[in-house]
Amino acid sequence: MHATFFTTPQDLWTLIGTAAAPQIIDARRDDSYAAAPAILPISTWRDPADVAAWAANLDRSRRVIVACKAGHERSQSATACLRAQGFAASVLVDGYAGWTRLALPLVAKAALERFAPRRPSLWVTRRRPKIDRIACPWLIRRFIDADAKILFVDPPQVATVARETGATPFDIDDIALSHEGERCSFDTMLRVFGLEPQPELAKLAHIVRGADTARHDLAPEAAGLHAVSLGLSALAGDDDHGLLERAFVIYDALFAWLRFAAQERHNWPARPPEMSA
Repeated sequence: MHATFFTTPQDLWTLIGTAAAPQIIDARRDDSYAAAPAILPISTWRDPADVAAWAANLDRSRRVIVACKAGHERSQSATACLRAQGFAASVLVDGYAGWTRLALPLVAKAALERFAPRRPSLWVTRRRPKIDRIACPWLIRRFIDADAKILFVDPPQVATVARETGATPFDIDDIALSHEGERCSFDTMLRVFGLEPQPELAKLAHIVRGADTARHDLAPEAAGLHAVSLGLSALAGDDDHGLLERAFVIYDALFAWLRFAAQERHNWPARPPEMSA
């Protein structure tokens, strides 16, 4: 697998939110990282001086993109070391400065420290997911922690399992990451992690909310997501993790459509029958 030495912020953004997203290393100085209010989606802070140690935990089958403050010595030194070890590694052009200049999405660090303090992060919710409890894991793995582990248990056991394992509970009553009025847990996660302003994620939230709360009037696609989700659930039985794997393709496709193809129209009417002589 080949990678150029530099990757632009625009090219990285087209990969985030997909199954092909790279491993993202935040290589800023520790004081800069500590003072920053937000970080790149699915990124992990690492010290370039210790690259030999943390590189052992990287997945060699996935690309690595390294970001520092401006794309200079820290990200370039780490990238050079990774490439010397055979990784397909790239420097993020202009680093965080270039990313923020383009107003691309960042994830609130305070929320990460509260709800996903360790990597891989651990989450727990009710088993037999249908819509919201698939949308939330999709958001977690595509924007928060690509290696996140999701536990599915009987509804009365969610709180107990969360206490015993340290997992973050979601989509149950009386917790932070759950429904807020008519808004779904997916809406709540977007707000908490600072992703609500991203326009395509906001539109996806309308589709999820419409499908999950029987408000198909909220988005034309809501009825379709409702039907496909219940059909996938019926096929999956009690294989919740297998259901996630299949259903993520639907959310990947919806997000890609919203980003890249929402204006495309298909209209191929049948030709009228020829008039007889």
